[in-house]
Amino acid sequence: MVCYIKNNYIFFCLGLLFTTVACTNISNVEVDKTSQEINVVLLAGQSNMEGAGNYDELSQSIKNRITDIESRVQYALRDEEAGPLTYKTSDYHKKKYGAYKTFGPEMLIGLTLAEAYPNKRFLLLKTAYGGTSLYGAWNPYWTQANAIKAEKGYKENLPLFSMFSENNNKQLTLLDNQKQPYKIIGMVWLQGENDASKEFSAISYQQNLTDLIKELRHKFNFKPFVIGQINSTYGKFKQGPEIVRNAMQVIADEDVNVDIVNTSINSNWLDYPKHDNVHYNTEGQVRLGKEFAKMLMKFN
Repeated sequence: MVCYIKNNYIFFCLGLLFTTVACTNISNVEVDKTSQEINVVLLAGQSNMEGAGNYDELSQSIKNRITDIESRVQYALRDEEAGPLTYKTSDYHKKKYGAYKTFGPEMLIGLTLAEAYPNKRFLLLKTAYGGTSLYGAWNPYWTQANAIKAEKGYKENLPLFSMFSENNNKQLTLLDNQKQPYKIIGMVWLQGENDASKEFSAISYQQNLTDLIKELRHKFNFKPFVIGQINSTYGKFKQGPEIVRNAMQVIADEDVNVDIVNTSINSNWLDYPKHDNVHYNTEGQVRLGKEFAKMLMKFN
């Protein structure tokens, strides 16, 4: 069999469908050549979706497992070109947490899905910006007035719903141009801390998240939506986190195609460990990624 790699995707030119392939960057788990559909996962949110997990703190076993599945899991951050699932370098996180090679929930989402489905391929598309709100930057009905009210600095001019849509369309158009079949199997949403810090954005969170889900489903033709429940403690509006947590739970309870990763408000953060009262550390991101993947698998 002859194969070649173009734009990070593997094309098979000659040979029988069930021939074992020996080619650079192909996993030691043989992919089913009769089903080349790519399973796409959308990811969006603020700083915890960006991630402050430290790749260097992962066990060698997990790193080896990530290497084993890298030919079947592609990852694109914002508008960057898709490539093998990997970490991001961050001088900011190195200074703040000592983590230069950082990752978010995508690392264990990709690994867990790929190991659960060894004959499938995946593409993870993530857009995340720390310190952004659903009331402002992420609102599907974005307005400058709401953005100025809810955001700070350059984020007042950051229409993230549109940017997220454009980033996703860029990647999906590449697949279309390559005549590569794909299916969006769901979305993971990890956001809400900024909305919880202000009364006006907290009390409108349920409606804003409902609108976001509706518009994204319409735009990208998928149903499964998984929420990461916030448990932050910052901001002057003390009731905010409880209001946003409850809004997330109500949406998950009322929509059969929405699920939620529940989190504890115990400040020891024993369920999903943190660096501080907001940001998940390496172990927290590992556990979150696994739970998100398990919930996506329930729908597929």
